[in-house]
Amino acid sequence: MIRLLRRGDEEALEGFLAPRAETSMFLRANSRAAGLEDLGEPMQATYAAAFAGPRIEAVAAHCWNGMLLVQAPVRAGEVARAALDKSGRKLAGVTGPAEHVRAVREALDIRDARVDDVDDLYALELAALRVPAGLSRLTFRPPRESELPLIFGWREAYLIETGLSVPGPGLAEEARGSVELWHQRKAHFLLFDGEEPVAYTGFNARLPDIVQVGGVWTPPRLRCRGYGRSAVAASLLQAREAGVLRAILFTSSASGARAYEALGFVRRGGYALLLR
Repeated sequence: MIRLLRRGDEEALEGFLAPRAETSMFLRANSRAAGLEDLGEPMQATYAAAFAGPRIEAVAAHCWNGMLLVQAPVRAGEVARAALDKSGRKLAGVTGPAEHVRAVREALDIRDARVDDVDDLYALELAALRVPAGLSRLTFRPPRESELPLIFGWREAYLIETGLSVPGPGLAEEARGSVELWHQRKAHFLLFDGEEPVAYTGFNARLPDIVQVGGVWTPPRLRCRGYGRSAVAASLLQAREAGVLRAILFTSSASGARAYEALGFVRRGGYALLLR
C-alpha cells in the first residue's frame, strides 16, 4: 500500500529512517522540525510512503523548495509520483542514496538534469574529532544581523561554484532565503582571524545526536590556510559540547575531502544529487 503520511505516522517514519541515518538527515530533521503537514512553509513537505503491513519500506518527500527527498530501497518511482502528484509543485531536483535517486530518475523519465552527481558521503564520531592546531588563535561565533549581507554574497558565490544554482534573477533570492532560514534556526557560524571574517559553515540538518555539515565556504583569496577546516572543527566542538555524538557531510571536492579526512571523517559511500 502507498499513501500519504499524516499526523500519527511520525513513529513509523522514524522507525524506518533511523537505521538509515547517514542518508536520511534531511528527511528526519525536516519532519521533526516542521511535522508531516504541508502548507508550503520552509522545511515542510508532502510525504508519501510504501507500507508493508504497519512498517514503512520506502518514503519520498516533495519539499517546499521543490526538492524531492527519497529513502526508497523499493518502489522508489511509486512513492515519488505519489508525493509529486499531491504536492502540486514543480520538481526542482532529487536527492538521496544513489541507487534510489537513479530509480526515481528512470521512473519519472528525467532527461533534462543539469546536475546528476554522486558526492562522497563522510561520517565522524565526534569523540574522534581531530582539532586543527591553529584553531585556538581564531574566533568563532554565530553571525550578527549586520553581517548577513556579507553572507548573502558568499552564499551566491557558493551556489555558483558548487553548481547548485546558476547566475540569474533568482540567485540572490535563493541565497538570501537559505541564509535567513539558517539564521532563524541558529544553525550557521562565522570564523574570524582577528577582525576579518574568513570562513563560513553551518548545519543543514540537525538532530539531538547527529548533525549534517553544509554550506562550508572560504573566499578564494583566503583558501589554503586551513580556515574552512577550522570553521567545521569549531562547529563540531560546539555540537559535541551540546551532546551531539556524530556528524555527516557530503562533498564532491577533492580538496574538501582532504580537509574533512584531516578532521577524522571517514568515507561511508555516496549521496546523489540531481537538479533540473
